[in-house]
Amino acid sequence: MTPRKVAFIFPGQGSQSVGMGLNLYENYAAARQVFEEADSVLGFSLSRLCFNGPEDELVKTVNVQPAVLTVSVAYLRAAQEMHGDSFPVPGFVAGHSLGQYSALVACGALSFADALRLVRERGRLMYEAGKATPGGMSAVIGVDEAAIREICNITETEISNINCPGQVVVSGAALKLGEFFKLALERGIRRVMTLKVSGAFHSRLMQPAAEGLQQAIAECSFSDPACPVVSNVTAESLGDSAAIRKELSDQLISCVQWQRSVENMIKNGVAAFYEIGHGQVLGGLIRRIDPEVRVYHISELLKIMN
Repeated sequence: MTPRKVAFIFPGQGSQSVGMGLNLYENYAAARQVFEEADSVLGFSLSRLCFNGPEDELVKTVNVQPAVLTVSVAYLRAAQEMHGDSFPVPGFVAGHSLGQYSALVACGALSFADALRLVRERGRLMYEAGKATPGGMSAVIGVDEAAIREICNITETEISNINCPGQVVVSGAALKLGEFFKLALERGIRRVMTLKVSGAFHSRLMQPAAEGLQQAIAECSFSDPACPVVSNVTAESLGDSAAIRKELSDQLISCVQWQRSVENMIKNGVAAFYEIGHGQVLGGLIRRIDPEVRVYHISELLKIMN
């Protein structure tokens, strides 16, 4: 019988809100050190932006990516500080898009400082790619993946996230997304929602960003992970630093296979998931993927509310 395992999962862009992390900063020395390190590495007060906003600055791609990473690592360090040796040891770590960098910090494959530098540059590159070729992302709710893929093929758009049964995200150039929406309506698809992002993330339109990120990745030191990291691109385990380097650049131009990632972790013995970061979006997705598995938010192990 396969032993029952725990997985740590980390949210990506979209989970943020002004005020996130403040309770951690005020209550846990380990979390405070994370925010202080982030401010020092980045050369500006990211902590103040997380705690006080303004929201229009926080949500900028170049800011929100290091902010979400920092809050996730602060949650992890606070929980480790509080529980010590009794804190669960993960059998897998996984992150949704940007969250993969938090997962790499958690398993020791990447230092927090290098992860900060990378996601700051990642955010800048993604924004610039979006500015050069304006595009966006739309969530399609309650529709079969095959039906969505057929419309994508006609409209030259791409499936960029498969999150859970009935929730798929499509990316593409602005005009092409308009064609997708029109054809979807003609086929009776009503629940198509535009996401507040600055480009067609996880699509071929991010190729310039992927190429720029490769250069930044080459300047960072990676280690083999202490436990398997689940790939966004293939939904399979990444076991060494070379595979991780390739994953981080490929991820920008590839669909995030979140549903299949979760299914594979469950198939490999994961019985409980801990969402580590602000918000509880991933927990909701996992409950829709498999209602039988246990899902916790890391705040349940702390004396604060998320």
